[in-house]
Amino acid sequence: MTDYEILEKKVKRRDTVMRAVTYAGLALWALMVLFPFYWMALTSVKSYSAYNSEYIPQFFTLSPTLQNYADAFTAVPLARYFFNTAVFTVATTAIMLVVTTLAAFAFARLEFKGKNAVFVLFLSLMMIPTELVVITNFVTVTNLDMRNSYLGLILPSVTSVFYIYLLKENFEQVPDSLYYAAKVDGTSDFKYLLRVLVPIARPTLITITILKVIECWNSYVWPRLITDDANYFLVSNGIQEIRENGFGRENIPAMMAAVVVISLPLIVLFLLFRKKVMEGVSRGGTKG
Repeated sequence: MTDYEILEKKVKRRDTVMRAVTYAGLALWALMVLFPFYWMALTSVKSYSAYNSEYIPQFFTLSPTLQNYADAFTAVPLARYFFNTAVFTVATTAIMLVVTTLAAFAFARLEFKGKNAVFVLFLSLMMIPTELVVITNFVTVTNLDMRNSYLGLILPSVTSVFYIYLLKENFEQVPDSLYYAAKVDGTSDFKYLLRVLVPIARPTLITITILKVIECWNSYVWPRLITDDANYFLVSNGIQEIRENGFGRENIPAMMAAVVVISLPLIVLFLLFRKKVMEGVSRGGTKG
């Protein structure tokens, strides 16, 4: 065996070992990430008596039950919480897409005095602590008498500096010559945006939509602060209502069943569009 063959064999052995170590590490990390979801689902199919009789936590059950899921929709108006969340999520996401797209196009393609200064000032808003924004929004919505209303829930969430920046970077990847050619042909800015930029930026727009849906679905602080009427509670706030007035603080299996029902739509959404999310983020982070 020549020295070259020996060296090649060592390289292959080293690559095999490194690949095995990498896969083992990824498998361990996946187990750590997925275990809480498994434990949540497992607890949700245990009866109240079986769960409380476990002095040592059991990682499986021989007598699963779906009664906890039935209780999740009867102990509290969980269906109403789902409806409120759907209205809040769809309306907020739709309005935000319009506002974000128009703002990103203005910063990416339109020329106006002080554009760079305005954009830098706009980005500086990301440095403001969220708590200060919440306080300001709360005072404004209260003064406008929009507490316990869909408008009060939706309006403070219809824009995002980060999403505008992400979409602006995506729009700037399109060559300027294409914009100038469209202007020579008499195409308006709005038509150019709809027919050229929006189709090109579709992966990024899909990513923004999914991320905003997840953000709205998981929203807790603002809905809890601006609503004290159960008719306007979202699913995230419904969890606290379930804990306090539904199942009680000790009925953990029933609470886990409600959490599974609430979490399932987001899990399915991400699994269906995970490739679009990765594609959109990668496109928004590159130039040229």
